[in-house]
Amino acid sequence: MAGPGWPCRASRGASALLAATLLYAALGDVVRSEQQIPLSVVKLWASAFGGEIKSIAAKYSGSQLLQKKYKEYEKDVAIEEIDGLQLVKKLAKNMEEMFHKKSEAVRRLVEAAEEAHLKHEFDADLQYEYFNAVLINERDKDGNFLELGKEFILAPNDHFNNLPVNISLSDVQVPTNMYNKDPAIVNGVYWSESLNKVFVDNFDRDPSLIWQYFGSAKGFFRQYPGIKWEPDENGVIAFDCRNRKWYIQAATSPKDVVILVDVSGSMKGLRLTIAKQTVSSILDTLGDDDFFNIIAYNEELHYVEPCLNGTLVQADRTNKEHFREHLDKLFAKGIGMLDIALNEAFNILSDFNHTGQGSICSQAIMLITDGAVDTYDTIFAKYNWPDRKVRIFTYLIGREAAFADNLKWMACANKGFFTQISTLADVQENVMEYLHVLSRPKVIDQEHDVVWTEAYIDSTLADDQGPVLMTTVAMPVFSKQNETRSKGILLGVVGTDVPVKELLKTIPKYKLGIHGYAFAITNNGYILTHPELRPLYEEGKKRRKPNYSSVDLSEVEWEDRDDVLRNAMVNRKTGKFSMEVKKTVDKGKRVLVMTNDYYYTDIKGTPFSLGVALSRGHGKYFFRGNVTVEEGLHDLEHPDVSLADEWSYCNTDLHPEHRHLSQLEAIKLYLKGKEPLLQCDKELIQEVLFDAVVSAPIEAYWTSLALNKSENSDKGVEVAFLGTRTGLSRINLFVGAEQLTNQDFLKAGDKENIFNADHFPLWYRRAAEQIPGSFVYSIPFSTGTVNKSNVVTASTSIQLLDERKSPVVAAVGIQMKLEFFQRKFWTASRQCASLDGKCSISCDDETVNCYLIDNNGFILVSEDYTQTGDFFGEVEGAVMHKLLTMGSFKRITLYDYQAMCRANKESSDGAHGLLDPYNAFLAAVKWIMTELVLFLVEFNLCSWWHSDMTAKAQKLKQTLEPCDTEYPAFVSERTIKETSGNIACEDCSKSFVIQQIPSSNLFMVVVDSSCLCESVAPITMAPIEISQHNESLKCERLKAQKIRRRPESCHGFHPEENARECGGAPNLQAKMVLILFPLLLMLFSR
Repeated sequence: MAGPGWPCRASRGASALLAATLLYAALGDVVRSEQQIPLSVVKLWASAFGGEIKSIAAKYSGSQLLQKKYKEYEKDVAIEEIDGLQLVKKLAKNMEEMFHKKSEAVRRLVEAAEEAHLKHEFDADLQYEYFNAVLINERDKDGNFLELGKEFILAPNDHFNNLPVNISLSDVQVPTNMYNKDPAIVNGVYWSESLNKVFVDNFDRDPSLIWQYFGSAKGFFRQYPGIKWEPDENGVIAFDCRNRKWYIQAATSPKDVVILVDVSGSMKGLRLTIAKQTVSSILDTLGDDDFFNIIAYNEELHYVEPCLNGTLVQADRTNKEHFREHLDKLFAKGIGMLDIALNEAFNILSDFNHTGQGSICSQAIMLITDGAVDTYDTIFAKYNWPDRKVRIFTYLIGREAAFADNLKWMACANKGFFTQISTLADVQENVMEYLHVLSRPKVIDQEHDVVWTEAYIDSTLADDQGPVLMTTVAMPVFSKQNETRSKGILLGVVGTDVPVKELLKTIPKYKLGIHGYAFAITNNGYILTHPELRPLYEEGKKRRKPNYSSVDLSEVEWEDRDDVLRNAMVNRKTGKFSMEVKKTVDKGKRVLVMTNDYYYTDIKGTPFSLGVALSRGHGKYFFRGNVTVEEGLHDLEHPDVSLADEWSYCNTDLHPEHRHLSQLEAIKLYLKGKEPLLQCDKELIQEVLFDAVVSAPIEAYWTSLALNKSENSDKGVEVAFLGTRTGLSRINLFVGAEQLTNQDFLKAGDKENIFNADHFPLWYRRAAEQIPGSFVYSIPFSTGTVNKSNVVTASTSIQLLDERKSPVVAAVGIQMKLEFFQRKFWTASRQCASLDGKCSISCDDETVNCYLIDNNGFILVSEDYTQTGDFFGEVEGAVMHKLLTMGSFKRITLYDYQAMCRANKESSDGAHGLLDPYNAFLAAVKWIMTELVLFLVEFNLCSWWHSDMTAKAQKLKQTLEPCDTEYPAFVSERTIKETSGNIACEDCSKSFVIQQIPSSNLFMVVVDSSCLCESVAPITMAPIEISQHNESLKCERLKAQKIRRRPESCHGFHPEENARECGGAPNLQAKMVLILFPLLLMLFSR
């Protein structure tokens, strides 16, 4: 092997000397690169740094004192194993009671609404001044209140996130495209005024209620408490309660739908545009319990998605969006052969019904066409008569009424509804009609089914953490007048919202352990609440993910490849399931591998199922301590004590006078007996008192340290902190608050590092997985405040040892300046073992690079400061490859099924248009003419202000779309303390040494820098999109249907239904006046 002592003897002659010299020069790089890095020296550096930094962390955190104090109380502590099955059953019972309370409030509204309507007689000339939510408190230029805009007292209310509300009255919102004084609306508003006293009574009975409301079948929306509605930037309020999921779900039963779209030549131009919008509006009315397909027809049948020939798919958001994209590809030509399309539709519905996969309830065919030359009674006689269980809804597109009679006959003969859609302005109102037809059997049965929606975001009550996740409980309201019974008239739907965080308040987080959590799913397997649900993404500002409300449990608990857990919960089973999981923390960059035990059961009276996950080991145990109330209360009085605000120690929502109380204030009042109405968790409070007493001495310890801290000693330590399993925290500052390097740490906005409803702090969770007595060190990843990455956090766990049971009772730690931490490292790396003080190697040498990395491979110290926080594999790819090969680190593949990826924009069509002046000219003319026709024909506010071109421009700006990704995470192998190696590169050999820092999660890595080894690619952690390029794979994914549970009730048919009211041509002139009037007002006001 060549090296510095390579022999070169003169006796071999001049030629030998010359050859040797040339060979030495040629291999110079290799010679230098094979310089060995002494393992003993690196071990010395690691030991020196480890001893120094642990001494500082232990000293300033007070970890040894706190461990000692808990040990002193060990004899008074009872350690218990958590019974997961009993725990989940108890939690489900608590949630059941809470849900029942909400549904009873809604039931009282139903009874009041139906009684009020029964007593009311319709008056076409009724004049009634009601509080219009848009116009209240608005004045004209003379200072007089506008009509329907009387004074309406509003006051900020902390229960409604300090929004100005009126808790004595409700007010009424009417969609912009509807006339405020339409007789049907005025009459409905008048009789529903009686709901005010029920709204107030419900709120008095249950002060945790938030919005209560009545959505009328006529389109108006009565909301309590009353609130001012503000139009958007275009002066429009597009909200229509009738196309909200809670309304549709409560009004109708699940349904299978086939949509037939005429694409014959007569449908060209505006008619096809209206037809496409009609299909899109129908899709908006379909929910997760519905199934559908779309078939375009002329002389032939054209499935909009050819892959789904002859079947139906679930109407989830992903499938509906997929079909919408394909709608754009439809074009008109040829002759319409409706008989072929009807035969196909009936066969699909029949065949799919026999598979048992669909709704097994209502069935309908939606026909969208500009005419029918026949009534096709032979087809209906063959497939649908006499029972007429498949309803036919016909939509006549265009102004011509020549074929209206045939289409109306089809609808009337098959318990459906006929309507004519002449303009885009007509679409939504006319599509809504079919929902009220489908509601008839439910109305005649007088079945007030209680429905619950999946989770959705309510931006109105957004708090400091962003929008609030809700579920809605709703019930239909029926006409009980005898003369209308057979008509099955739906009056509307009442409902109330339930914040998901209300569910979390019923969960005793302290009993779930450090990594434990509770979660709930719907009958379709979608997540109602789960700590891994991420409904928002950030691009400039926080935005909702398009599919946030339909994230399946299998997409977060993805290790369960066979859906064992998911399917058991969907089927309302009670039981236990175990599996190894890979839980990501710290913004998904780190991974904890553990075994979870899952316990699950159903929540009766709802479509939801509840699960609890407990991690094995310390996560399965908790302990009970015992101290007197007097002792504990005394130690809670310290100003630096705080409790987890999102945990429910006391229920402060039950009485308005308690809402302003923090949890700590509530506990103190409860213990002092000053608030007898407060309901508190006695068991949790007892444990809080125990933790307060045991941890109290650390306050005096920290104070003593601060007082005795000299000017130069350990000046970089800024904060000490502790947290206990009951959510109690203590914090001590060693510098002034204004001098803190990381101003955000442990503040309310620092969600990762504080106790919240979902999880323990990050520093607590990571410390719990370290070897007892050792510290875990980390730096924040560079997001948010710029100076965050200038600190290092160190934490360690405190355990109670009782044979094999070792529950983690607390965690303590410090935060120090990164510069201080790095200085300690460089000082240690300058030490050497030789007596003469001459070091054979130093981190100051140009021939080596020294790094300090953590157990996940992230750099804490590097000579290049900009590499701080980077993944080591990106900087030293060759070395990381070798560490993985040697087993010092292992790669773990993770999956993100809630990711957002950059959309691949297809620019070829656009480029073609730009290059072809003829096409460009035609496109411009077409756009101008279309816009002009739409304006003149429709007089439609929303369409004018939100033109199709604007919508397309907006769509282009949305550069992120939902996708699935996979990405790696890396974890060090605990059993390997030190190793060294050589890497054979193209023209050199690269040596390195890695040495664990004692009592830590850190490693010192010293790398030979003279060999660049550029041929080895760096290892990145960048996520890779899981693409479905193969068309057959895409098709299989569309067809795949996970196990789901149908809603328990179905009202698809009733023999007494009177189907004579089956539609008619709209009064276009009246509609024009109603739409033209607000348009003119807007024009003159701009």
